[in-house]
Amino acid sequence: MARDRLRFSRWTFVAVVVVAVGTAGTYQYAWPVIRGPLSARSGASETATGTIFSVLIVAQTLAAFPGGWVRDRRGPRIPLLVGSALLLAGFVGAALAPSLPALYLWFALGGAGVGIAYDIAVNTPSRWFDRRRGMATGAVSMAFSGVSFVLIPFVRRGAESAYVPTLLVLAAAAGGSSLVAAVVLRDPETDAPNRPRASRTDGAVDSAITWRTMIRTRRFWFLYAVFVVANGVGLMLIEKVVSYANQLGLSPTAVTAAASLVALGQALGVLALGTVSDRLGRERTLVVSLVLCGISLAATVVAGRLAFEWAFVAFAGITMFFRSPSFSIMPALVGEYYGETYSSENYAVLLTAKLWGGIFGGTVTSVLVLDVGWSTTFLVAAGLALGAGVAALWALRTR
Repeated sequence: MARDRLRFSRWTFVAVVVVAVGTAGTYQYAWPVIRGPLSARSGASETATGTIFSVLIVAQTLAAFPGGWVRDRRGPRIPLLVGSALLLAGFVGAALAPSLPALYLWFALGGAGVGIAYDIAVNTPSRWFDRRRGMATGAVSMAFSGVSFVLIPFVRRGAESAYVPTLLVLAAAAGGSSLVAAVVLRDPETDAPNRPRASRTDGAVDSAITWRTMIRTRRFWFLYAVFVVANGVGLMLIEKVVSYANQLGLSPTAVTAAASLVALGQALGVLALGTVSDRLGRERTLVVSLVLCGISLAATVVAGRLAFEWAFVAFAGITMFFRSPSFSIMPALVGEYYGETYSSENYAVLLTAKLWGGIFGGTVTSVLVLDVGWSTTFLVAAGLALGAGVAALWALRTR
């Protein structure tokens, strides 16, 4: 096999995409601390600012499929080169031309770059690993938010005091890292996971199944619905945790810590629970994590209302910890259910669930905040996560 003839460890490819997806992830996970300065410079309202975030997520989602389609047929270099240019353009444009109409364009371009980089990065382990796939996928997914956890305190100070230089540095980091990945990364010449696998007990055959066949299965649409909820809840917390903490009157230190813990919780969850899913089972892990995500989000609201600011910070991080396994479990489930030959484009189709989650987490929740208030909006999201977990327990028939 090609993977056995490598002159270096397969983990080298994982390391390269970890850096690329981590710096690209600053678009999403450093957003809470960029949000305020960006809104002030553009004069955007609460709903308009939330909509900018929704545009970012929608573009990210829509770009993943064509990027994955090209990668499955031509390899990772071409889509990563395109993604590198888009990642650079988005932050540069937001830095130099931060008017509201222009920001929709810049974050659409940057979001498209994020979608391409993420889809290629998260599907790299499925190409190179037969075993420890959950661990490898979790490591890549961990970087998507983990890099932002390290950078958030610096980005917040920079965005408030030196907005333009800070965004230009982020542009260089995101664009440059994907450019390096485009040069280094490649797929195996002979991909062992392409061999047919035994049929699963649910009736799906683990072979080279295309997205057209995949979307005709009931299992896909259930996973899709769960992914909509997981994305919507998590993106709401990412987009609004700082604003909610400010509304509750928490200290500036706690506000920054909440944004950082959200990114850290996401990072630790995809790695830890992705690894656990290798042993416990992907379906079981998904069910338990969704239920605990809903419970911890409700606890976040209670802690905030009682002015227990550090409990608020802790529960916000815990919520993301239990929300995050979807992003290490779902790519692995797609490969296990539908084969690895078209795993990039198949996962990209599933990832379109993030589009609806992004609209909910940005625009819809901004409208809900104005209509029913911050705490009620967060409790609605908690109920959705809990309901998705209960539904998964029935639909996936975990053993």
